[in-house]
Amino acid sequence: MAAKDEGMVAPMSVMKRVTMIFRAKANKALDKMEDPRETLDYSYQTQLELLQKVRRGVADVATSRKRLELQLNQLQQSSEKYDRQARDALAAGREDLAREALTRKASLQSQITDLNTQYTSLQGEEERLTGASQRLQAKVDAFRTKKETIKATYTAAEAQTRINEAFTGISEEMGDVGMAIQRAEDKTEQMKARAGAIDELMASGALDDMVSGPRDDIQAELDRMGASSSVDLELERLKGELGQGSAPRQIEGAATADGAASADGTAQGTAGAGHARTEQPQAGDGA
Repeated sequence: MAAKDEGMVAPMSVMKRVTMIFRAKANKALDKMEDPRETLDYSYQTQLELLQKVRRGVADVATSRKRLELQLNQLQQSSEKYDRQARDALAAGREDLAREALTRKASLQSQITDLNTQYTSLQGEEERLTGASQRLQAKVDAFRTKKETIKATYTAAEAQTRINEAFTGISEEMGDVGMAIQRAEDKTEQMKARAGAIDELMASGALDDMVSGPRDDIQAELDRMGASSSVDLELERLKGELGQGSAPRQIEGAATADGAASADGTAQGTAGAGHARTEQPQAGDGA
């Protein structure tokens, strides 16, 4: 029996937990959907409707009081008429008519007393409802002022929050934009890498160009040789540009040395010629 009771308690405990979780989820969803400004407007509208009901109640009580007041005036006039009739009947010696008039007056007086009681009650109810209406009107006016202040503050805070989220990039919209940009950049880099890999494979001959037809190995080798010779020519051109600064100085030094050697040779030649001319007469003398 105890095991059976425990088996019944377990499903009930699970149901309570499920109910609690459902209520918590529903409360969170409703809290997320709730707009305080709309809630304040609804509360203000409810208070206005309540104020209208109180005012209608005051009007109804005032109408009933006025109706009783008219009835009292009519009964009072009838009572005064019966009193005059009784006086006139006594003056005429008709006691029986005077008695009848006074009897009717007494009946009216009972009704007047009852109506006065009701009139006093309605008058007090009217005053009470009028005071309640005035107090409720003051509360509604104060709530309206506070409502507008809260709405303005909430709107300003909401706008400031959106601006800050936009600047910091943590808003949902900016987050989506940032993710889209990141995905676009990733795809662009992926396409560039793929294009570079295909170009390398085509250049190495691993892939054939389907437009220009199958690639010839000999032509590929010639293309590589042409590219290598272009690189060599470019290298020689750069070497020539870099060597232009030192070449003129070397040429100028060589020219100076050559000039000095030429001058020395000229002087030696002149001296030799003079020496020869000097020795020629000696030879003649000997002859």
